[in-house]
Amino acid sequence: MADDGIFCDQPAMLRKCGANISAVISGDATFVYSNDFISQAESEINTTTRYNWSDAYAALNVDVKSVLTQAASNLAAIYAISYDMSGFTTRGEAEDMINILRDAYLRAVAILRQDQVKTFVQGA
Repeated sequence: MADDGIFCDQPAMLRKCGANISAVISGDATFVYSNDFISQAESEINTTTRYNWSDAYAALNVDVKSVLTQAASNLAAIYAISYDMSGFTTRGEAEDMINILRDAYLRAVAILRQDQVKTFVQGA
């Protein structure tokens, strides 16, 4: 059974990985990989944005939670694809997936890093 993260769960991460993700990552007995990738992604988001979203999560509004889900699932999917590219038809295909996910991750983190967002969250 998956031990989902705070911001996202294994299915959210796997959807971002695409159909060609390796069975090493998507198989029934591989929750340990997903758990590690999601945990690392959530910790990176907290430290990169200099705000502990994990502790504040329960009180956040749905808009901010959606941005956190996007950021965490994108970054966890990057970790998963990077860990094992063997399911993709070419390394270039896997790298294209990573580039698309990276751009979306960076956009979400840029939003979360803005002081106005933190003020918005704390005032909501």
